This record gives sequence, structure tokens and C-alpha cells, in this order.
Amino acid sequence: MKQVIFLDAAGTLFDVRGSVGEAYAKTARTFGVEVASEQIHEAFMQSFSSATPMAFPGVETAQIPALEFAWWQAVSAKAFQIAGVFDRFSDFPAFFAQLYTYFATAEPWFVYPDVVPALNKWQQQGIELAVISNFDSRLYPVLKALNLAEYFTSITISTEAGAAKPKSQIFEVALQKHGCTAGDAVHIGDSFKADYWGAKAAGLKAIWLNRQQEELAAEKLAFIQGKLEQCSRLDFLLF
Repeated sequence: MKQVIFLDAAGTLFDVRGSVGEAYAKTARTFGVEVASEQIHEAFMQSFSSATPMAFPGVETAQIPALEFAWWQAVSAKAFQIAGVFDRFSDFPAFFAQLYTYFATAEPWFVYPDVVPALNKWQQQGIELAVISNFDSRLYPVLKALNLAEYFTSITISTEAGAAKPKSQIFEVALQKHGCTAGDAVHIGDSFKADYWGAKAAGLKAIWLNRQQEELAAEKLAFIQGKLEQCSRLDFLLF
């Protein structure tokens, strides 16, 4: 029996150094626009959470990078509009192009210290490792730059799968790449809804990586049948 461990990417394997707001404010400053990092971070979270899922069903593969870029540019523009400083940019497209490229490098990211030990342990046990993420196609160079790409047999992203977590379709696409059933797979991620809820609904064993020790509200707990599988560190997991 083949066992596959699927992992989420951002928030699970790696995360932003400092905050998104700090990166946005620093880059904006190089274009002559001053905004408090806390202010733009809060505005970004509002914009991001209200955006439609980043998935483009039915489009040709060659179109995806441009659609990803446009999706993120709209989210970024709305964030600066919410913060009340969008009109201060003389050339917002040029600013955003620089920001978008920056997040495709290793510089804005850090790898959680528990990640490499866990990946090494699972590899030594002969477990196939893969990624399922709502990230865009910049995930490929980011994983490579962070020296994580070599661990994974496959990478499935929402923009290429045509569906974003928690929809079952993205999990089904990933399972097909490994020729295994949902019952032979585990998915681990930091989002209760996208990762834990989504994976369980798709029939996978799900583990919630609760890095922030978040307490679930009653409506979330009502979803769970049986024991909630969760952990705070990847290297605490035994398979």
C-alpha cells in the first residue's frame, strides 16, 4: 500500500518574514509612497479575504501566469485603496510588478524550523511527499529557492487544478498524480477550513497544523465527527 503525505505550502512549510504589510510598505516606499505597515497589512487581509478563489477552470495552461498576475494586482490595488494611499502612486503597475517578482524569491520567506527534520524523517520511511496549495505558479521557484523542491514528487496548485481548497477537486487532481486513493493519503495544513475541512470532505485523513494554538469556535467544532487530529509542529507527527 502506497502512502502519500500532502502538505500545504504557505503557513505550513514556510511563511512571510515579519508580515505582508511590512513587505508592501517597504516596496511602496521605494516608489515614494509612505504607508504604515500595520495599516497596509490590515487592508491587505481585508482585500485578500474578500477576493474570489484563485482558480481558473477551463483556461489554457499558457494563460494561467497572466491571470495569476492580474488576480494579485487586483488584490494589491484594493488593499492600497482601503488604506487610502492608492492615488499616491504615479505608476502602480510598475510598483506591483516589482512586488510580484519579490515574492517569487526566497528573500520574503522563512522555512519553519520543524519542516526539514519532518521531511527527512518521512523520506527515510519511504513515504511519498507532495504539495497541495492555493498558491500561484510562483510556488515552483519559491520552493526551489528555499531548498524544499527536491522533497516533493508532485506539486498541485489551485490555478492549474481549476479549483481551490477546500473544494474536493484539487485533492482529487493531486491523488491522481500518485495513483492512490483518498484513504491512503494524509493532508497537513495550517488552515482549518481549506486544509483540514477540505481534506476530510475529500476523504483524506486530515491533520490540522495549528501553529498559532487557535481555539475553534463552536460552529467549527460541530463539523468534526470524532477526535480532531491536530498538532502544533510537523516534527511531532509520527507515521
